[in-house]
Amino acid sequence: MKVLGKSSPLLQSVRLVLSPESMATVAERRIGAVIGSLVADAAVQPIHWNYNKEKLTALLSTRSDWEFWEPSQNPFYVQKTGKQTCYGDQNFVVLKSLVENSGINSDHLKKSLYEYFGAGTTYDNPIWSGGPKTIPITGCWRNGSIRDFLKNYEEKKQETGSESDEQVDCVLRIIPVAALYAGHPQLLDKVEEVVRLTQNNDVAVAFGLLAARLLEIYILNGPTADAIGQLRAKLTDPKRSSPSDLDTALVSHLQKVLQVKDKPHVDVACNVFKNN
Repeated sequence: MKVLGKSSPLLQSVRLVLSPESMATVAERRIGAVIGSLVADAAVQPIHWNYNKEKLTALLSTRSDWEFWEPSQNPFYVQKTGKQTCYGDQNFVVLKSLVENSGINSDHLKKSLYEYFGAGTTYDNPIWSGGPKTIPITGCWRNGSIRDFLKNYEEKKQETGSESDEQVDCVLRIIPVAALYAGHPQLLDKVEEVVRLTQNNDVAVAFGLLAARLLEIYILNGPTADAIGQLRAKLTDPKRSSPSDLDTALVSHLQKVLQVKDKPHVDVACNVFKNN
């Protein structure tokens, strides 16, 4: 039995809430960014991390409604349809901490992350402590930055973030932060603070700030045809906030995205931006 499908009342309600007509104000778009990210994450969790292009194509060809797939086709971990990935769970923990503290409280957020992903939690699978390396595991998967964070937190290091992990956590985890601080001068500082708690390196921060800048454009303005153009202008502004030595590379990356935006997504992901 499907938890959610294309025709489910809950999913239809979510689509109604997130429709352009229902997000006419900045406040509604702040909420929409958070709800949309959490629903989208849960929707793809059962087919998450399918890296074999041929197998994935064959799988998706068997049905038209890909969201909330049952049974799970995840090659790394299996859990109930409707639950979050490790990225969505980070998103949720950040959101909850923001609400409980009326903003960023790094010590509280570190503690919350450890209590959600650490020892004795649903993320504490024997595979991480010398158990059998058999996949898919049953339950949640600890990704690289979280494993590094937990180790650093247990060692009581002040800087708990991974120095090497540059993966997409940095983009997804900052969505509640961007939703709260969009339009405020503190936005980029707050985003960097949250990124570095689990990914303490400049590449992760640069992409986290890039995502926050883009999301801010949409939250403050609604549908924006030239959002990427505005983003490029922000990154090349000599007086921009939170400048990075990587901004020039990001502008070049955005230009490459625009050049291939009309090509099939799978082809671009596998051939143009592979390992990027």
